Amino acid sequence: MKLKVTVDQVPYDVDVEVVKDAAPLGAVVIGGGGPTQAPAPSGGGAAAAAGNAVPAPLAGTVLRHSVEVGAKVNAGDVLLVLEAMKMETDVTSPRAGTVKAFLADPGTAVAVGQGLVEVE
Repeated sequence: MKLKVTVDQVPYDVDVEVVKDAAPLGAVVIGGGGPTQAPAPSGGGAAAAAGNAVPAPLAGTVLRHSVEVGAKVNAGDVLLVLEAMKMETDVTSPRAGTVKAFLADPGTAVAVGQGLVEVE
């Protein structure tokens, strides 16, 4: 499969081979070898999610919060909405708990893996 990837506003044509028994999600395969650990997201100094923080599943911009701090949530409840490439993605709670804090406000650009909201 051919893809066009743009990095720092420089377009690259990339050939991608889709393999049924591919490496697990989050792994990076370079040169056809086995999986290696994916690098930690940098996001311009943004820290990776830690503790009770729900991580960003993709890079994008926080569009809106769907709940308020102090709200009780169940696993699967929508916490906030990210926008990337004109598409909206719901970020859901991985567990039941209470929303303690939002780590990114609407309008904030976030990196993959960056903590978005703390759920305890």
